[in-house]
Amino acid sequence: MRPSGRRPDELREIILEPGFSKHAEGSCMARFGDTHVLCTASLDERVPPWLRNSGRGWVTAEYGMLPRSTHERTDREAARGRQGGRTLEIQRLIGRSLRAVVDLKAFGERQIKVDCDVIQADGGTRTAAITGSYVALAQAFVQMQADGIVQGDPFSDHVVAISCGIFDGVSVLDLDYAEDSNADADANFVLTGSGAIVEVQGTAEKEPFTEQQFLELLSLAKAGCARLVDLQRAALGPAS
Repeated sequence: MRPSGRRPDELREIILEPGFSKHAEGSCMARFGDTHVLCTASLDERVPPWLRNSGRGWVTAEYGMLPRSTHERTDREAARGRQGGRTLEIQRLIGRSLRAVVDLKAFGERQIKVDCDVIQADGGTRTAAITGSYVALAQAFVQMQADGIVQGDPFSDHVVAISCGIFDGVSVLDLDYAEDSNADADANFVLTGSGAIVEVQGTAEKEPFTEQQFLELLSLAKAGCARLVDLQRAALGPAS
């Protein structure tokens, strides 16, 4: 039995609330159970210097956890004077995941910055951030289309992410903190709407896991990600 009482293939209650922030070009509050991540997408007319005169835009991400998003308060990274390695790794993952399904030539030499702020953490913050960021970015593209900046749909596909792991010897979907902190192995899967793989991060926390167990995790991830894509479509409406 999982600590939450869920079936091995059962997601937490997931809510994707678009338009959460009235100021950003696009936004989404992504709730994966008790993990809540606010994702906002902001248009910047400037690209990084290395992209000037290239005719290409850029999509990048920043990620951060609020001081009391976890069981104990942690200092803001700005107060420490630098970002931690975990933060840098996650925000690069979010950026890579979004760029995998975006035509960067579709919106000219402009940059879209996606901010992912963890309001409350209970496992799976990076997967919630990626899934919610797609919704925020899609909203930003709609606004850019209305402003005449974008012609057509810059997306080639949806992108979503989910965690899986081996808990008490059983392969399970969408780990919360109670499972993630005690898992035999855990993995994060970033997949497109068509089921193609963008990135897989997997680690044995105790004993090494087998190829068969990995395939079980992949199967769970594919089914979970298909449901996440449905939730993205529902959040964005028929045009998505």
